[in-house]
Amino acid sequence: MISAGTAGSVIAARLSENPAFSVLVIEAGSSNQNILAAEVPFLGSSLSPNTAVTWNYTTTPQIGLNNRSIPYPRGYVLGGSSTINFEIWTRGSIDDYNRFADVTCDPGWSWDEMFHYMKKSEHLVPPTDNRSVFGEVDPSIHGKKGPVQVSLGGFVSGMDRRVIDTTRELNCEFPYNVDMNSGYPLGLGWAQNSVSSKGFRSSSATAYLTPAMERDNLDVLIQTRVTKLVAVSQENGVPKFGQVEVAQTATGPRLLFNATKEVILSGGTINTPQLLQLSGVGDSALLASLNITTILNLEDVGKNLSDHPFLANHWLVNSTSTFEKVGRNATLTADLLAQWNATGTGLLSDPGANQIGWKRLPSNSSIFQQYPDPSAGPASAHYELLPVNGFVSFVESTPATGFFMSVVTNIASPLSRGSVTLASSDPFDNPIINPALLESPFDIYVMVEAIKSAKRFVEAPAWKGYIIQALGALNSTIDEDLAEYARSSTSTVFHPVGTARMTSYSNQDGVVNPDLLVKGSSGLRIVDASVLPYIPAAHPQACVYAMAERAADLIKAAWS
Repeated sequence: MISAGTAGSVIAARLSENPAFSVLVIEAGSSNQNILAAEVPFLGSSLSPNTAVTWNYTTTPQIGLNNRSIPYPRGYVLGGSSTINFEIWTRGSIDDYNRFADVTCDPGWSWDEMFHYMKKSEHLVPPTDNRSVFGEVDPSIHGKKGPVQVSLGGFVSGMDRRVIDTTRELNCEFPYNVDMNSGYPLGLGWAQNSVSSKGFRSSSATAYLTPAMERDNLDVLIQTRVTKLVAVSQENGVPKFGQVEVAQTATGPRLLFNATKEVILSGGTINTPQLLQLSGVGDSALLASLNITTILNLEDVGKNLSDHPFLANHWLVNSTSTFEKVGRNATLTADLLAQWNATGTGLLSDPGANQIGWKRLPSNSSIFQQYPDPSAGPASAHYELLPVNGFVSFVESTPATGFFMSVVTNIASPLSRGSVTLASSDPFDNPIINPALLESPFDIYVMVEAIKSAKRFVEAPAWKGYIIQALGALNSTIDEDLAEYARSSTSTVFHPVGTARMTSYSNQDGVVNPDLLVKGSSGLRIVDASVLPYIPAAHPQACVYAMAERAADLIKAAWS
């Protein structure tokens, strides 16, 4: 199988439970071992972009972002993006999964059927501060034996109390939600994270792959890139895939590995369509333009790319206890690291955002007269609010002076769609990535409404005496100014999905069937976020884990 990312490590671990199966995992990146920032939750943001554990991609100039190109990191390491992400654990809404079931005509992808897999993947554990979390999470809807440890933030600050107070003071607009992973995420509540009770990141590498590597029937090959999927035969025009070509350098030798059962592609939303196209699977016109022989004409390969636009909004605050205190004090940072090393507790055991809010536009919003609602249904959010005790941004550097809070606004149900296409026929060339961020007028409308919602949030009595002033264009009350501010400052929260989307067996569009086998072929299956036909209104890792758990059962059943 190809790639030991979030989904790939799940598949490798679950398939190797059967001693009759022999599993080879080929990973382009390095080991996740002995990378401190991949262990310490708070240091996760230092893993990207432009590091040795990311692919270090950039996008095309984005029309919706004033023609800016932005970094687009993906995990280049065992565990994939689960090793470098920000550890937030949200499942999405009941509507997200029921829409998957509707568009695939497979009830197995519905919320009720997938709930078992959500619980199977996780183990709810106490936070690192070991406080009572009564009223902050609903244990009854969580797994208690799964591989990924999930916990609430273990370092509670005064700002967290102000956030929760706001849900009481402005209850109509920001109602408290005891557990957003119930399938009904709307409201504001405590965030859950893929962090162990001992204060370590819990990734697909640490939770699934590393324990499974004790088995004799699982081999993992790192720092090796799959350059081509090879069809070993054709029957009635249907290619059968049974080999993969690999190389460790662009000029090095190419080697072939044989698959006796099937090839499982888990390269992720960027690398999966890239490898398919390199192998002759994709839009025949595009392939012909690069002198690649078409093996299977699937026009949707690389299309339907969807991602969550991310905008960090900043306020100067009356505090000296924000994250800036750590960033400017090397002695304090060393003390916090020593505390984490000794006990797994303290600020560094916390990813950094302890609450999340999910909100919808009013049903009578004027934008719905021009555009259809892209959300999955009434339980799904249009946008997200993420309060953070400090200055966070993928666009700006932290100011040298002052103390800040951020309320991040993310578009949870974007209408824009982008693409991933080949730049050349060389597998060592980066693909052309166009996530089309804020390209749809609907998305820019939602972002402006989200900004205004964030501004109302910090006007609650809880923030009196704490908020000093908003920064920059946030002070404007004119929608056009806020839209321009969004275009100039938005980036992405790195949640791409959809480039090998799943459709029903009878649908000629799409890339995979509901069993995740590639349409019009045999011996090739895709298991990663690229198969999701729509982006969940959530940080998608929990959804991907659950999807991979079901996929593992489908594969086991196919070969039993």
